[in-house]
Amino acid sequence: MTELATLARPYAEAAFKRAKETGNTGAWSESLQFLSAVVQDASMTVIVDNPRISKVKVQQLILDICHEKIDEEVGNLLKLLIENGKLKLLPTLSALYEECKANDEGYVNVELFSAYALNKTEQSKYVAMLEKHLHKKVNAVVSVDKSLIGGILAKAGDIVIDGSVSGQLQQLAKRL
Repeated sequence: MTELATLARPYAEAAFKRAKETGNTGAWSESLQFLSAVVQDASMTVIVDNPRISKVKVQQLILDICHEKIDEEVGNLLKLLIENGKLKLLPTLSALYEECKANDEGYVNVELFSAYALNKTEQSKYVAMLEKHLHKKVNAVVSVDKSLIGGILAKAGDIVIDGSVSGQLQQLAKRL
């Protein structure tokens, strides 16, 4: 993922800069997410990975599938990615674009993992703590991960806050 992020970051930043200039950050976001879903589809992966199918045919196929969901500028980005053999960067590029958008709009998307399902009060408490710690508004997506044993694990981009029992046990094991 790190290597993909390094390769995708310049594309994501350029796309966000262009979207910001034209005032279409929301439309770009939707288009990139849609393209990402198309490229990750199992039947599309078979076609994209087939060396017998030319880049031109792959490009035309994806543009035919997405013609109503993307505008000309997003189409140009797609063409550039295909031309440079970087189509596999699209899901990472989309995620990095979302990070740029979130930073610009003053919020952060956080994946919050808990050993058990959280009720609304507990979720609000954790979100408030994260907002205080990160100094930004937090959009949290909560998932249950029984392997944590107890506590929570929060991931916000490159930042990981591990308050889980399994994380504490791992820390203790390293110290011993």
